[in-house]
Amino acid sequence: MKTALKITAFAATLAATFGTAYGVGQGIDPVVADSASPRHTGHGEASRTPAPEGGGGHAEHESAAPAAGGLQISEQGYTLDLRTPRVTAGQRADLRFAIRDADGRAVTAYQREHDKELHLILASRDLTTYRHLHPTRAADGTWSTPVDLPRAGGYRVFADFTPARKGAENLTLGADLAVSGDYEPRDVPAPNSTATVDGYQVRLTGGLRPGRAGELKLTVSRDGKPVTDLQPYLGAYGHLVALRSGDLAYLHVHPGGEPGDGKTEPGPGISFTATAPSSGTYRLFLDFKHEGTVRTAAFTVRSGASGAAPATPEAPDRPAAETADGHRH
Repeated sequence: MKTALKITAFAATLAATFGTAYGVGQGIDPVVADSASPRHTGHGEASRTPAPEGGGGHAEHESAAPAAGGLQISEQGYTLDLRTPRVTAGQRADLRFAIRDADGRAVTAYQREHDKELHLILASRDLTTYRHLHPTRAADGTWSTPVDLPRAGGYRVFADFTPARKGAENLTLGADLAVSGDYEPRDVPAPNSTATVDGYQVRLTGGLRPGRAGELKLTVSRDGKPVTDLQPYLGAYGHLVALRSGDLAYLHVHPGGEPGDGKTEPGPGISFTATAPSSGTYRLFLDFKHEGTVRTAAFTVRSGASGAAPATPEAPDRPAAETADGHRH
């Protein structure tokens, strides 16, 4: 993928009022869980707006606000057919879906991006649970992946892919997933600039700006020492996904440089360039790999001229099982 960002807006409206429990047979809403090489090319709507070249000067570069795409289950003749519209909280289940073309046929040919034909993101409406999954495709075009979501509520499913046809653009389609069980409303986590996961500390500097490219830098350390031997994960030293609170507008951002280019260091810092589609509160999820394990650090920021969120106490360690589940391939 290109050094730049990929921003695709996703929105799903959960109109249902949650009671004390979700009915298994009536899940109208999506789920709520817990948070805890190849050349880079852009994703979705954001990829249609070229990102600025260069390094640290991104923050001052003027750019048009990215289009609010990805709000639909269908776009450019392709439709996300979610065959598992509901699951039960705390129970392992197979999530199945297909991408259908304008004629209703399941798509079976995709371009590979970040070593995969398709990336699947699951996020709860309160932005406390996040999964970056890589499902398996059957010969008939049906995709499937096991999921185990700990809490009931509403989730959004994002399918990020590029059809294997000449001139095809990257698309991100979205659908709602309902998870039955006892539902407890939660607020979006408060803004933070440091996060701790499995003993690693990750610090965020920089911030999101509405309609203007800005630099986000994440620095990884462990036991107070910088981590300088990050491992490539899907062709990069880090992957960043941002979701806007409220409508879950979706931003998929990728770092400057790539492993093996002769200038990108394997840590401790990972830099990204991103343009927020609007002001608002965003939840950032950084995936990074070290010593053979992929971990996710989560941050809440508010976009605007003030930049990054103020420093707050580090988030507590997330259980290893939660981290591993977030990256099941």
